[in-house]
Amino acid sequence: MTGILVTGTASVLCCGLFLLFFSRDRSRYRNCCLLFLVILSLFFLMIHALGTHARTVLKALAWVSLCIPPLLILNGIKMVRREGRQLRQMLSLLLGISLLGGMLLAFACLHGQVPQDRQTGAYSVRFLAGLALCVTMAYGMLSLAAFMIYTLLLQLIPRKKDFDYVIIHGSGLLDGQRVPKLLRDRLDKGIEVYRKDPSPPILIPTGGQGKNETVPEAEAMKGYLLSQGIPESHIIAESTSTSTLENLVNAQKILNGFEGRKYTALVTSNYHVYRAMRYARQIGLECTGIGSHIALYFWPSGVIREYIAIHAEPRHALLLLLGWVLSLAAAFLVLMF
Repeated sequence: MTGILVTGTASVLCCGLFLLFFSRDRSRYRNCCLLFLVILSLFFLMIHALGTHARTVLKALAWVSLCIPPLLILNGIKMVRREGRQLRQMLSLLLGISLLGGMLLAFACLHGQVPQDRQTGAYSVRFLAGLALCVTMAYGMLSLAAFMIYTLLLQLIPRKKDFDYVIIHGSGLLDGQRVPKLLRDRLDKGIEVYRKDPSPPILIPTGGQGKNETVPEAEAMKGYLLSQGIPESHIIAESTSTSTLENLVNAQKILNGFEGRKYTALVTSNYHVYRAMRYARQIGLECTGIGSHIALYFWPSGVIREYIAIHAEPRHALLLLLGWVLSLAAAFLVLMF
């Protein structure tokens, strides 16, 4: 009973903190950290609440986790076949292979091992290595799961429809000039926002000319918008940027050239909204993030790429590392006591 009270209190506290900070600013990294703690606290609450049935549930979860690597590998193969062999298209494949290799190595470390020496009470090095590997994989997957859930949560928040400007992020062109499906989905979402708005906003497609592109991306995007019936007077192309941050910085310069209200929407693929909103906050651009639909097979690699990009920032990498060290410490403390 004490365990349920403790874990229940921790769950309520974590949920309360998450909702508080989420309501203040949805682009903060701390929201992902708090959501991770919410998931973890609810997991331990479930274990205590189930009592004698907890072992059965844990076994079921273990079997489910074994399905994750092959599913990621199959998804990665499909991704490579449809999108090409660039590194960013192979992320789910590489993650699946890494997880499968980690599981096999952990099994080799733990299988047939007697955890403690009967005379000294010391744990074997192989057992400790296997345990550390299991904790590392569990921590990494829970952290990624929290990030994935958070990116989905951002799409469920109700939003207003009366925008003055809609910034549409680029994603690269096919054959140097054609709009690919991923980018077309973003443009279609921008058109949907435009047509649902009571006073049609200005659309700002963004993207410069890449090395293998014959036209600036924003110009190709503008051509697509014109082909869908959007008046040229309602389109301002930003055709010099080379990154998500530059998209927003240059779009902000365009907005600053106009007077009056500047209620702005930011349209990009649903997995990319969180990072785009973070950049918008950094430059002081107030906007509402709107995610466009993407093919289901594309989503895992897209989310993994965003997760890596977020944790490439030194402060976030340090927090991730700190969480991993604390997880290992907690696991070893449980062994000691």
